[in-house]
Amino acid sequence: MLPLDSFDEFLFSASRALCSPLAVFIQIQGCFICLILALGWALAAYVRGREIRRMKDSMRCGNSFAFLTKDINDLEHSNQVTLPPVSVVMPLKGFGEHNLHNWRSQITSLYGGPLEFLFVVESTADPAYHAVKRLLADFKDVDAKIIVAGLSTTCSQKIHNQLVGVEKMHKDTKYVLFLDDDVRLHPGSIGALTTEMEKNPEIFIQTGYPLDLPSGTLGSYCIYEYHMPCSMGFATGGKTFFLWGGCMMMHADDFRTDRHGVVSALRDGGYSDDMTLAAIAGKVYLQLLTPNCYCTRAGMQLVHIPLVERKEHKRLITSPPVAVFPHPLASDLTFPRYWNYLRKQTFVLESYTTKVNWIMNRALFTTHCYLSWGFVTPYVMAGIHVAAALRFYFKGYSPDDTVLTCNGLLLAGCLAICTLIELLSMWNLTRIEVHLCNMLSPEAPQLSLASYNWCLVFIAMLVDNFLYPLSAMRSHFSQSINWSGIRYHLKDGKIYKIDRHKHLVPKITDLAGKDLLGKNGSTPKVAIISSLSRTLAQWRQPKKYDV
Repeated sequence: MLPLDSFDEFLFSASRALCSPLAVFIQIQGCFICLILALGWALAAYVRGREIRRMKDSMRCGNSFAFLTKDINDLEHSNQVTLPPVSVVMPLKGFGEHNLHNWRSQITSLYGGPLEFLFVVESTADPAYHAVKRLLADFKDVDAKIIVAGLSTTCSQKIHNQLVGVEKMHKDTKYVLFLDDDVRLHPGSIGALTTEMEKNPEIFIQTGYPLDLPSGTLGSYCIYEYHMPCSMGFATGGKTFFLWGGCMMMHADDFRTDRHGVVSALRDGGYSDDMTLAAIAGKVYLQLLTPNCYCTRAGMQLVHIPLVERKEHKRLITSPPVAVFPHPLASDLTFPRYWNYLRKQTFVLESYTTKVNWIMNRALFTTHCYLSWGFVTPYVMAGIHVAAALRFYFKGYSPDDTVLTCNGLLLAGCLAICTLIELLSMWNLTRIEVHLCNMLSPEAPQLSLASYNWCLVFIAMLVDNFLYPLSAMRSHFSQSINWSGIRYHLKDGKIYKIDRHKHLVPKITDLAGKDLLGKNGSTPKVAIISSLSRTLAQWRQPKKYDV
């Protein structure tokens, strides 16, 4: 009978303790979280796959332009001339390695109606200003211009740029499309969004979601893993409660008339455009109607009872199945930059417009933190069970030396199976979205799953879910964040102070690896020409996406 050393005794004791009812519940809960994620991704894959089958059926019926429209008759001149005017507003900040390709995909849209592009920058010192000027010099037939918005004072710089953009849009514009500069559009994206808006005037916002293309670093895989659970809410093929600020089509008149306080809510302390607009879409409030009061008799007195009307915005948010966009991540996306992005995402939950919005954000904050650590903890427990079993086997301890039941290994095995199912479901959704993007952009370099490292995906799942609660708690207690060289401070859910200092501005930031400073406020000419040549070569050689 071999004596147990102190480490083995601790390991076996921990393994036995993790077979308690509470520990077993936590591990089973982890399995259920994996299976729920797998089910969500499977349903999202079904919606995206259904669109692929529809496009293939349309092509077999003779519609070779199925990537543009469901009905080829819509491409007739008589139908194209009736399409409504659309203004595309793109708030810019910095210049990154994928910006030229993204901008090119946006301004070369095959939308047949009146279309204008408004590139909005903070100042002419922004490297994006000079990059866009050089790009537009090659597309003189496109209705596009650069707008200098100036510095924001009451809201985030992105929202300030957006609002200045809508002020400058054409007076006949019917729909405004907000795009981030890291969105890579398909030729028919604007047409597909506009068609849905025309079909249902009750739609408040049309949105979409990005398909992340990891560059190979752990930080890029953490971003991919972070976005994948959110992608379920955008793969409904219709009504959704989710909203992504990178792609939002809205009615231009909503901004002209400040309907539902859209402009004022964004302008007066707004930090997150999508969270603010989503809150407006579902806003419910009570309004006192004093002119319409009526009288009743209670005893000997007349009592005036004011009517209270329950007002609901309840505006519709939809996401068509074709609204999925390739999102190449920076090739040098470091872990600190991922952490800053995660901080920005959790900081969003600290901004709100109403008390109801604050309650919803708190609920989302608590639920996400609980599920994140509820996902990670079972893997720590499973690791202890496996380590104890290995020590038990290699040291040759007899059952008399320690009681190591097989319950721990059984739980670890169940978790491994559920994890495998989850990863397969994630892989399947990514595969279908890659296929859909390739069909929607037949002229572009074809995307591929070949470069995805699924071991890194699994590691990223653990890292991201472990760090999310830490980031959320730091955002909650700090109430400030440095994003793209600007520090925003919140009070009562709104921005009340903005700091701009040179020491706050990093040279490189953001997921796309943008240069925020440039050289004397400009991007070197050689770099731009080189990037244009490289982008043109990539368009001519459809091999694999550039990351």
